[in-house]
Amino acid sequence: MNNKVTDELQNQLRELLDKESIRELVQAYCNAADRHDHAKMRSLYHEDAIDDHGAFFHGPAMDFIDKLPDIQAPMRILHHNVTTHNIKLDGHKAEGEVYVLAFHQAEGEQGLFDVLIGGRYLDKYEKRDGLWKFSYRAVLADWVNIQDQTVVNLEHPFIAGSNIGKPGLDDPSYEFFKMFRRGRR
Repeated sequence: MNNKVTDELQNQLRELLDKESIRELVQAYCNAADRHDHAKMRSLYHEDAIDDHGAFFHGPAMDFIDKLPDIQAPMRILHHNVTTHNIKLDGHKAEGEVYVLAFHQAEGEQGLFDVLIGGRYLDKYEKRDGLWKFSYRAVLADWVNIQDQTVVNLEHPFIAGSNIGKPGLDDPSYEFFKMFRRGRR
């Protein structure tokens, strides 16, 4: 192979590896949110990153993460699923549009209710010291389905004896996995 072909293949390989690192970052965000793993969440953002959840929160990502325990306190179930992920690279910077389906079961004054959101994350990523992290994350809701009374039934006989996921350290995954660790990517 000539040098031009070798250089082109190396560039394609670097781009592929960078995009995979960014995808892993986005998936780690979902895991951190769903498991209420604030140490892991903190490790996904650069210290000077911005988080924009609209009127709900807009400002330094570290301030947002500091508020997560209170935000997540009424959440009984969080379940984020990312689907389409478009990524554009420019050296050590990148942008991504990530489609997300996020289910929330929360406890309100009238009892448990469900929120299913179809939305997108508008992300800016930066690779610093060899590691991709969020430098800016904005959350958009494209549609929302709210059930004022939950439709989730974890007590139904059909699932009796099933392992049930939970936020925090009570989730069965923490006993099962040895390589996935709380607080780490």
